[in-house]
Parts: sequence; structure tokens; C-alpha cells
Amino acid sequence: MAEQLINEFTVNRPIEEAWPIITNVEKIAPCLPGAELQEVALDDTLGEVYRGVVKVKLGAISTQFKGDAHFVEKDDVNYTTELKGKGRDTGGRGNASADIKAHAESLSPTSTRVVVTTDLHITGKVAQFGRGILGDVSAKLIDQFATNLNTMIDEDGVDAASADSTPTSTTDDTVAVEQPSDKIPTETAAVPKVRKINGPAAEPIDLMDVSGSSILKRAAPAIAALLIILFFLRRRS
Repeated sequence: MAEQLINEFTVNRPIEEAWPIITNVEKIAPCLPGAELQEVALDDTLGEVYRGVVKVKLGAISTQFKGDAHFVEKDDVNYTTELKGKGRDTGGRGNASADIKAHAESLSPTSTRVVVTTDLHITGKVAQFGRGILGDVSAKLIDQFATNLNTMIDEDGVDAASADSTPTSTTDDTVAVEQPSDKIPTETAAVPKVRKINGPAAEPIDLMDVSGSSILKRAAPAIAALLIILFFLRRRS
């Protein structure tokens, strides 16, 4: 199943302040309900690859979806970006992939609009109930994300919200890199290829709270597959 989704949200800051904030993945990841960034991997071909999960529940039933994304292009002058993402249901019910393009534009001296166009592809059992429903649910989730984002900015301030996060822990998957020195022999130091993110654990998003409709009980797998794609809009939206 293929579907195009167009969403937008507003950041209550001028564009020159909003752009660094909405491209700070580690800082704003918790703003999307159910989303949890787990690690950042350095790929020799793709560059930084962001890996995480989205936790979902429907009543007493809980599940999670794993995914990753990498950025194809980012234009800081024109405030545009393009990325590719994919996710999979850990229960084996299907997969999702997406080509995502985002553009930020100034609404006023104090506000910025971000428009995101997602070409979503879903396969497996999760594709059975998605068409026509994902758009409504994704819009509600983006609205909640924007509310959380603006609240974070108001509480933390612009400088804190846009500041780069300090690495919290690393794996043993490292490469040796030469360090400049005027002494011989040259020292080498290990630089991590995978950096773990010890952020707050995400609470599962309850689809019934979001949807408020009994028909979405059948659509839950498809909606959850979408969530992992929406999760990665944060980085370069």
C-alpha cells in the first residue's frame, strides 16, 4: 500500500531560531508521543543513522516498532531537507518505508511553519487497514508533537533547546583516528561508531486516546507502522 501524507506544524519562534531546534534530534525526540531514540550510528556511506522505537498500545495490548532513518539532503539556507526512513513491526506483521521531504518557512517575525510531505509504503498485514485512516491519525500526532515542542522551548529556552546533546554512552564498536601532535609517535584515540542515547523511556501511545473511534481497533498495526516513520521527522523537519 502506498499513500502520500501532508502534515504541517508551527513553532513559536522566528525561523532562524526554530531551525536549529527542530533539527536537534536528541533534544526533541521525546516530543513525539511513544517515540524513543536509542542510538546514533555512523555509517561510512550514509553518514549518521538514527535508530529508535515507537511504543504503542491498544487497551491492554502493547507492542513496539523498530526503525531507522538517514538524511539524503539538508539545506540550511533554504530550510529544506529530504530523508529516507524505514520501520518494522517486531511481531512480524509488516514493514513500512518512507521518502520524506520537509520545508520550513517564516509565518511572522515570531513563528515558523514546517510542511512535511511523506510518501509512505506499507507491506504485510499492517497494510490491510491503513488507507484513509493514517492521514487523520498522523495529523493528530503532529499536533501533539508541536504542542510538546513549543512547551519544551518555553520551559528550556531557545539556547538550551537547540544545544547539541552530550554523548551519554557508547558501544565498543570503535575506529582508531589519528590525533594531530608535534610529538612522535602520534597518539591515536578511539572514536565511537555507535553512540547509545540514554534518554527518558517513552510511554506507549494509546491509539484509542488518539483516535477516539472504534474503527481504529482494526487499523492499529498500520497506524503504529506509520508512527516509526513520523518519529524521524523531528531531525530535519
